Amino acid sequence: MTSFTAKVIDPVGLHARPASVLTKEASKFASEIKIKSGEKEGNLKSIMNVMALAVKSGAEITIEASGDDEKEAIAAIEQAMKDNSII
Repeated sequence: MTSFTAKVIDPVGLHARPASVLTKEASKFASEIKIKSGEKEGNLKSIMNVMALAVKSGAEITIEASGDDEKEAIAAIEQAMKDNSII
């Protein structure tokens, strides 16, 4: 398992646009990828799971990947989050 933790800086948190960016990027990989915020977690490949977490600006999130391409998945997702000013 590979993971990273970051603070959400998008002023409105993980709303539809950033959730879409994340699910699109996560769906490129075979690994199982989860997003955690506080006590809640969801499948990062499901926009409904991501939106249901209701992650606010300033919240800390953890992205975890397990599978053959977990390292590549984590690197790509982290970069996509930075490129889109999510973290």
